[in-house]
Formats: sequence, structure tokens, C-alpha cells
Amino acid sequence: MDEGETIVAPATAVGESAIALVRLSGPLARPLADGFARGRPPPSRRVWHRHYLAADGGLIDDVLFCFFEGPSSYTGEDVLEISCHGNPLIVRRIVDDLVGRGCRLAEPGEFTRRGFLNGKMDLTSAEAVIDVIRARSDRALDAAQRQLRGELGRRIESLVDRVLRTCAAIEAYIDFPEEDLPGEDRAARIGELDRLLGEIRGLRMTQRHHELLHEGVRVVLLGEPNAGKSSLMNRFAGYERAIVSALPGTTRDFLEEGVLIGPHRIRIVDTAGLREAGAEVERAGVRQTQSVAERADVFLLVVDATMPFPTLPAGLSPRLRADNTVIVRNKIDLPHELVLAGAAPGIRLVNVSTLFGTGLEDLNRAIVEVVDGITATGTHDEGVAVNLRHARALEETALCLSDGRELLRSGDALELIGSALRGAVSALERIVGRIDNEAMLDRLFAEFCIGK
Repeated sequence: MDEGETIVAPATAVGESAIALVRLSGPLARPLADGFARGRPPPSRRVWHRHYLAADGGLIDDVLFCFFEGPSSYTGEDVLEISCHGNPLIVRRIVDDLVGRGCRLAEPGEFTRRGFLNGKMDLTSAEAVIDVIRARSDRALDAAQRQLRGELGRRIESLVDRVLRTCAAIEAYIDFPEEDLPGEDRAARIGELDRLLGEIRGLRMTQRHHELLHEGVRVVLLGEPNAGKSSLMNRFAGYERAIVSALPGTTRDFLEEGVLIGPHRIRIVDTAGLREAGAEVERAGVRQTQSVAERADVFLLVVDATMPFPTLPAGLSPRLRADNTVIVRNKIDLPHELVLAGAAPGIRLVNVSTLFGTGLEDLNRAIVEVVDGITATGTHDEGVAVNLRHARALEETALCLSDGRELLRSGDALELIGSALRGAVSALERIVGRIDNEAMLDRLFAEFCIGK
């Protein structure tokens, strides 16, 4: 990857649209902009309307172009953005023409990578770009936007500064043993390391919050056959996702569908009915239901309002709690008992009719309340949520700080303590990308779309 080259790529998705955007970054951006402006150097950040003429003089399209002078651009280099009609053929002809003029097709994430390498953002903000693009719920988008604005980066920088101050105080006694320094206060250093460990472990715990936001909360439908799980699944999906039949045991395998409920992305999972099944295929479905339930974040226990409250498998009942379960009492359009005997205390109860759609808004509100509680658990006050890469580096940081704390407590040599703390700093700096690791950057930016 030669950063001296000019890269080009479509910055909008493939397909027909009103407008498409072609972006290029590098040393050719200015001369190309001058050429399109017909000899008058275009001012930075001003939109120009021109015909796009190919290198051979042929007209390709009527376009708008905007030049961004580096370093005040997304990549920190000179950047040229060309807006054309959203015909894929036009986009391809413009890109091909720019390649013919000396540009190179960009690799996935290369524009953002150049922005990171040129100091326009730290690595946490660069990672947030892909989270913003892929966010599928309001909450996920809000979290990604906060990280894009640098909130996580600032938290990490603050932690680095505190570890460095502690390390400097310790190493002063190593580097200047003859100086008239205050008495060494190991208890104060241990206290600071304890506080740092508490914050780092709390930050690491937010990885689960990141997973729930970006992968979706797994909501599993449970209940006896013919309670209405598949009908409810179809109501959530908005189409006939599951086969509905009066014959019990229709669902033998689990079905999954991604939906938006309020501000949350939800993965609804329909499962086989819980009962003592006769046929082996149905027994296999029940076993699979119990396996799926082990990975659930939220349970919707669907019960038939015309039938007694079901008896749940012994291993499943303890998992259904007030903080993760909603009882969905279905078929209230039919004659039914007013009291739901057998329901666990404290669990939300919603009456619905999947046939007529009664009570579904109340059910959605109950689901949002439960999911709000789950996604809020373990989050930091500032709403920071770390991904798996961050969590691994934080775990290494915690191990180094723990080593330093134990060395302080045992009265070991200050050189060993300083080494442990420098290891913690190194692990933290990997999060923001201060330590250059080409292989890691290759893996990270390969997940981006081309043009970003």
C-alpha cells in the first residue's frame, strides 16, 4: 500500500439512485480539480458544476465536484469528491477514466486508514466509522456516534496518563537514587492501581453491551405447542415467516428473524413447543429449544389463555426472571380465565390476541422495558461500549497492573514494577493505535466497504 498514490472508489452503494459519489484522495486530486475547473484553481470546500469530460474528450455526465485541501479533509490529504447521476454505468466510466489518468482503485477502508495514519482520528474513532455504517438500531447508532466523536479515545488517553504518572513517580526513585526525594509511598501507589483496575474492569464489561447493540438482543419465544408462538413470530416479522397450523408440533426447528422494536435491534427466535413429544424428530426439536434458550437474552413465554399455565422443564424455569422475561398471554379473544395461576411473581404479563393484533403495542413496550434494562447493565456513565479488540487489550492491561500491584505489596524491586506498568501503557496504546501494527491494521480495515 503506497500512500503516495492517489486512490479512487465509489463512495455510495452499487445500484441505481438519484445521485452517486466518487471519491479520490492523494496528490492527483488538486491537478484533476484544476483541470475540471478549466484552469481556475477551485477554492477548497466549494461545489462546482461542470460537464465531466473523459481524457479522450467524450462527455460522461453532468456533475458536481468539490475539492478539499489537505490536511483539512477526511484523509488529511487533498481529496476530490464527484457527484454524478446514480447510474452504475456512469459511475464505472468515471472511475475507469480516473484510473486511466493515474489513480489506483482503493482497497476496503483505505480512505479511513489514511485518515488514521495522517492523525485525523485515533483507531477507536476509525473503528466507529464501520459501526456507524452498520448500525441497525437507534441505540447502536447513538453508541457508534459517541465513539466516532472520540469518547472512548479520550477515556483511554486519560487512563494512559494516569498509569504514566504512577510509573513516573516510581521510576524517579530508580533514575535518581541520590536525589533528596520524598519518602516512597507504596500504599498510595497501590491505592491508585486499585482504582485504575476497577475502572478498566468496568470498561471491559461493556463489551457485552457492544455485542447487544450491534448484533441484536436475542429474544426467544417459548411455550407449549399451539400457544401461538409462530403466529406471534409472523406478527413481528410482518409476513408469514413461520407456518401456522392447528396441528400441534408444526415447528420442529428454530426460526430467526431480525426486527426493530422501539430503539432496539431484536433477533426473534421461534422454537419448537415444549412438551413430552412422541416422535424422535419432535423430541429433537424440544432439545434444540432448550439449547437455544441457554443463549437467550430475553424470553417471551407464550401461554394459551384458554389452557392451564404450562409446566416448564426443570432446567428452564430458573432462567425466567422478572428482569429478562415477559409472559405473553395469547388468545384472549376466546373465553378464558381471568386469573393466570402458576405465573412466576414479578414477571411482566401482557394479554394479546395474535389473530386480531390486540395488545401488540403493549407487548412491544414491555419488550423495550426489558431490553432497556439489559442493555443498560454494566455500561459506563458516558455510554462507552468496547469491542472485542478493545476488551482483549484491556484484559492485558489489567493483568499488567495486577502484577505491578502485587510487586508493590511484596516490596519487590522498583525496576520490576516499572516494567509491569509500562506493559499496561503499551496495551492501552494499542487500543487507540499509537503503536503501529501493520498486520492488525490490515485485518481491521479489511472489514470496511470500498470507498470508506
